[in-house]
Formats: sequence, C-alpha cells, structure tokens
Amino acid sequence: MRKYSIVRGLMALALAGGVALAIPTSVAGVQVLAPPDISLANMRAHLQQFQTIATNNGGNRRSNTSGYTASVNYVYDRLVAAGYSVVKQNCTSGCTSGSGPNVIADWPGGDPEQVIMLGAHLDSVSAGPGVNDNGSGSSMLLEIALVLAAQNPTLTKHVRFAWWTDEEQGLNGSEFYVARLSSADRTRIRGYLNFDMVASTNGGYFINRITSALGQTLKAYYDSIGVQTEENTEGVGRSDDASFNAAGIQTSGVAAGASRVKTAAQVAKWGGTQSAFDPCYHRSCDTFPSNISDTVLNRAADAAAYALWTLAVGTPAGNDFSIAASPVSGSVNPGSSITTTINTTVTNGGAQPVTLSATGLPSGVTATFSPASITSGGSSTLTLSAAASGSSPGTFTVTVTGTGADATRSTSFALTVNGAPGCSGTNGTDVTIPDLSTVESSITIAGCSGNASATSAVEVHIVHTYKGDLIVNLVAPDGTLYLLHNRAGGSADNIDQTFSVNLSSEASNGTWRLRVRDAASADTGYINSWTLTL
Repeated sequence: MRKYSIVRGLMALALAGGVALAIPTSVAGVQVLAPPDISLANMRAHLQQFQTIATNNGGNRRSNTSGYTASVNYVYDRLVAAGYSVVKQNCTSGCTSGSGPNVIADWPGGDPEQVIMLGAHLDSVSAGPGVNDNGSGSSMLLEIALVLAAQNPTLTKHVRFAWWTDEEQGLNGSEFYVARLSSADRTRIRGYLNFDMVASTNGGYFINRITSALGQTLKAYYDSIGVQTEENTEGVGRSDDASFNAAGIQTSGVAAGASRVKTAAQVAKWGGTQSAFDPCYHRSCDTFPSNISDTVLNRAADAAAYALWTLAVGTPAGNDFSIAASPVSGSVNPGSSITTTINTTVTNGGAQPVTLSATGLPSGVTATFSPASITSGGSSTLTLSAAASGSSPGTFTVTVTGTGADATRSTSFALTVNGAPGCSGTNGTDVTIPDLSTVESSITIAGCSGNASATSAVEVHIVHTYKGDLIVNLVAPDGTLYLLHNRAGGSADNIDQTFSVNLSSEASNGTWRLRVRDAASADTGYINSWTLTL
C-alpha cells in the first residue's frame, strides 16, 4: 500500500471471517453457483515465489527493478498457460522512470458491456520483499484467476484481473490505466474490487466503501462466517481503488491494516495486540512466511471469491439477452443527427419481445428507434438528433435500455454535441491530470467574425477528487489568462460548472486552451470535456 502522505477523501478497507456460508440460489434472475474454496496452500506457494524473486534480485520487487520484472513474468506466464488473454501494459507517462508494466488479464465470456474487475498492486517498496504489501493481494488474486479458469463456469458478466505497477510511488500504474479508458469503457466497468495487504499478522477485517452495493456483497460473506467488519479510514486514497473512484467507477475491496495501531475495541473484536496491524509495514521484515497470517489471508480469498461468483458467475434463470451499441460513441452538430445500431443477442433460453428506450439525453437532443420494439436477437437503429438551437454542447453518456418480457439489459453510447458552427467548440478528449502537474486541452475557433462576447461561456467538466487542489485558467489565443477556478471547493469532488467570462477584448478566432494545474499532492483526475461559446 502507498505510504500515507496528505489524505483528504473518505474511503475504506475491511475484512471479516467465518462460519458456514449460505449461498443464494438466485440473484436478480440468475442462478448463482456456489463459489469455490480458494486453496491456502496454493496462495502460500505463490508467496514463496515472490519471496524467492526478491531474494534473488536485491531483496525487493520495486516497480523499476529486476525483481518487479520477474514478478510480472511469474504472473503473466501462469495466466497465459491458464487460457487468459493477457496484456503487459507499459506505463508510458506518469510512472517512475524504468517502471515495469501493468498486467491486464481478461477471461473469455460474460457480457462485455458489464465488466467486473479485480486488482492488486504487484510492486513492493525498496526496503524489502513486500510479501504482505502486496504479495498477499497479488497471490490471492492470481489463485482466484487460476481457479476461475480451471472451473470455467458460465459468466453473466465479463471478468478482468489487473496487477498494477508503481503503486508505491503514487498509484501511478492504475492511474495510467484508468486515464486511458474511453468514456464508454469506464461505463462498462460495473465494479472494481481492490486487494492490498490482505494478510497482516495483527490484522483487522476492513471493507472499502462498506455501505456500497459492492461492499455489502463482501460483507455478506464475513457476516455468514461470524466475523465483524468495519470501515477503515487508514486506507483512504492510498491504494489503486482511488484511481477508479476518481473516474466515477464503483469500488470496494478488502484489506487487513497497515501501520495504524489496533485499538482496544478492535483487539476485543478480532484478537491480537494493541500494536500495528502490520509490524513490518514497508520494512525489510515483510518476508514469507513470518509476516503472513494464514487465517486472515484465507478469509480474504474466500470473501473475494464469494463476491466474484455472486457478481459475475452463474447461469441466467430463464430467457435472457445482451445488448450493445455499434459504434459506441459519436459526435453531432446542432441541426444534425447521428445513428448507431443497437444489437441484441439471445444469451439464454428463447427470444423475447424487447422495448427500447434512451435516457441521459442532453438538452436539445432527441432519440428515436427504428423500430422501437424488437425481438431479442434482432437490431434497431438509434437516431440522435440535435436541435439547431438550444442544444447543450459537451460529451454525455446516453443509456440505452432494452426492457424485455423476462429480462432488462442496458448499454451506453458516448454522445458529443458540438457547439454552434463558427463561434463555439467542444473538446471531449480526456486529458489526465497527474499529481502536482499542469496540463492543457485546446479548442480552435475559426469562421467567427470580430471579438468575443462580454458574456462568453466556458463549460468545464473535470473529474478530480478534492477539487480544492485545482487552478483552472482559460488561455486566449494571444496568451492572456482568465482565471476560472482557484483552489475553491475544498474536499468536494469534480468541477462541473459553466463560467461566464468577459472576452470582449479578444479576437474570436484562434486556438483557446483550458489550462489545469494540480497544486497539491495526493489527489488526481482528468479533464473530461470542455466547451467554449464565444
């Protein structure tokens, strides 16, 4: 887990333990299969491998060392042999110089429009092997992935695993991955579960965002085995789920605690002593087997498997279908329209009548389907039309829902509405805002005569935790700065605001830039879109 620096949001991490687990037979119209018992012996074997790798490579597995490269190869080779589609994603910006890649593994099957993702960071600090931090999460995740491949159950959702680089230097690997997801791809990830330090020897049982739907799924396992859980503010913003939270993706996960001291109440609840949850946190003694709690690790693995099988594994209990848009994004000018094909596929049982609808439409945009009702397995053309005046410029997520006789499914379309020709423009390309950096996004105006208006509008959409970090300026073609936002808003997330600016002294035509500076550490995000109306 990343060392605590300046933390401001609220997040959580938690675990719990157990008794006999009652497995539901159906959830939301799906026949749920009993999750497997994840082998402790196999996880310990992976941990031994990470220990050996560190021993043979200078004593650690830091992201820019040979120890990390060997860890990547160990995970990669086993996933490929198991049948996964695996990518080594090089972190080309924002990571420590020389850092090795993320490892991203997809198991075939499941609805590609609904992705359940599980992740753990693979790197250690330079002080030691990082067996608990985070060989424990990496080993647990690897074994769950191998069990999924061996059982090869029917999937209701697509499953993706990730092992992150350079987490210890600032969550850099996961931030790089999330920043390069399109708006549509972010929407497809229905949940991300993070596992960081899940075997602390004086461990507690913590669940990230415990009151969320994902958190409650993990908690259900611990409740069933009689182990109490709690929200852990120690982990706020310190692990890779923060990168997904910043992008609006729902997250949860488990952890067992780091350097914080266990309270007397927690000792009464979980046992142990009033000392650090992990006495070897970021130290050379974070080794195998001495710094691993088998009990805490075993419970974490079974909780993770329970959540994955509940969320993504099962056989639809009746007639079912999937739905997808092709293409998944597009742009439209005021007074024009754009089309996309809505395809449906029967995934279980027989065909059923499906009625199509669209929500999330911006002002001035209408949606029509031809035809509006189909039989699953068929397709329809969705036409999105923008009014000549009154349409809201920007990028929006349009949700297309197919309501069937036996099932309801949805997909998304990323719609960019361009500004009026000549005197306005929109840039909907995401621009990552790394920690303590300055970035820009540009719009070129042409064909707009004279100077801009005294009531020009700058509509800004920035996804960023703790918007009080941000300084936002509009840069005119001649280089003049117009301050829009100066570290206001404190710990609130995101900027979604239209600023009125007097630009009457500026010529309209030329390249205008939105300049965003992250002026404080710990929180990151990205420019989602901005629109300039002169």
